[in-house]
Amino acid sequence: MNSALTENQRLLALREQHVPRGIATAHPVVAARAQGAELWDVDGKRYLDFVGGIGVLNVGHNHPKVVEAVRRQVGEISHASFQVVAYENYIQVAARLNKLVGGDAHYKSVLFTSGAEAVENAVKIARGYTNRTAVISFRGGFHGRTLLGVTLTGMSQPYKQNFGPFPAEIYHATYPNAYRGVSSDDALAELDELFATDVAPDRVAAIIIEPVQGDGGFLAAPREFLQALRARCTQHDIVLILDEIQAGFGRTGTMFGFQHADIQPDLVTVAKSLAGGMPLSGVVGRAEIMDAPTPGGLGGTYGGNAVACAAALAVLDLFEEQDLLAQGETLAAQLHDGLLALQNRYPRIGDVRGLGFMQAIEMVADDAAHSPDAALAQKVIDEARQAGLLVIKCGVHRNVVRFLAPLVTTPEQVAEALQMLEKALAAAC
Repeated sequence: MNSALTENQRLLALREQHVPRGIATAHPVVAARAQGAELWDVDGKRYLDFVGGIGVLNVGHNHPKVVEAVRRQVGEISHASFQVVAYENYIQVAARLNKLVGGDAHYKSVLFTSGAEAVENAVKIARGYTNRTAVISFRGGFHGRTLLGVTLTGMSQPYKQNFGPFPAEIYHATYPNAYRGVSSDDALAELDELFATDVAPDRVAAIIIEPVQGDGGFLAAPREFLQALRARCTQHDIVLILDEIQAGFGRTGTMFGFQHADIQPDLVTVAKSLAGGMPLSGVVGRAEIMDAPTPGGLGGTYGGNAVACAAALAVLDLFEEQDLLAQGETLAAQLHDGLLALQNRYPRIGDVRGLGFMQAIEMVADDAAHSPDAALAQKVIDEARQAGLLVIKCGVHRNVVRFLAPLVTTPEQVAEALQMLEKALAAAC
């Protein structure tokens, strides 16, 4: 192999040889170490990481308390499978999730490893409880890459490709998008039309929705829309599932995104920032719904792994001890104001939006329709990397740049990131 290659280039060549192209890597970077909101590659270059493992690291890379909890747990029991013997930290995680989501109501939790697993099992639970089959999700929503997850996902590319046939009885409704002129009333009218023309509400087991669409473009569901969904689900005995996999654990300024709408979901899916980088997910829901599947109907060999549960308890402690919600809100205001200032200087930023520290910019063409400009978004991302800032894209048209920095990012790092982003915009626009 050419000795003039950098270590990044050498390893990426091996990646191309040994790893299939279907798993995309957003940046030509091989990470060596990370701490907080910073990451260093194998050639020693330092980056501000405003991706955070795709919203996984709300408490930052390698938080000392998470690292210590993992080390301690590995020395005690690393894996036993909760389906074989119980262990205390699984039960503790479930109890704390039940309190966070359900308050004083009786909620129960079951733990898995990935967000897609959580979504699939939430659908199973809803179907088991209602004895109905249909599920409604939303255009622009993302619910995972398993076959059911892809079917629920409201984007054709790159997720659906030629992977069909897809599971039946999945329907897609319109999600509000104020920037593109789709109001809550418009979306609700289309949902009612779906009930009238495609699937009667008494055949619908569940409606699943992200309170803020993640991969769909960081679109926040308006308060009135989520309240209307809650009312329709109650009216028709439909299980309302809130997919909090990306929006949860402080990303939006509250512990969960649905809390902005003052509603109570029946089931909530969680993952990503639950365990500070360890693979852990779950379904949290009303006890009578969660108990619908009979023994053996739920599970997974690695679900609720003991090491991941130890990490999750450390993460939940950090939220209480360090007031990360307030810290995130302060950072959110700084980032949002900075993005608005950049929009004033760069009109190709068509929209600045988000909820809490879940912020994004939509890149558009220089035309009357503000057409989505995916190529420009990619150029901004590439130029930002050159400047030392890691960000990734999202949106149905892949023209949205999203920011998922840890809640432990410092104000100085946010200011530095905005300077890097301005450098990238100047080069790209």
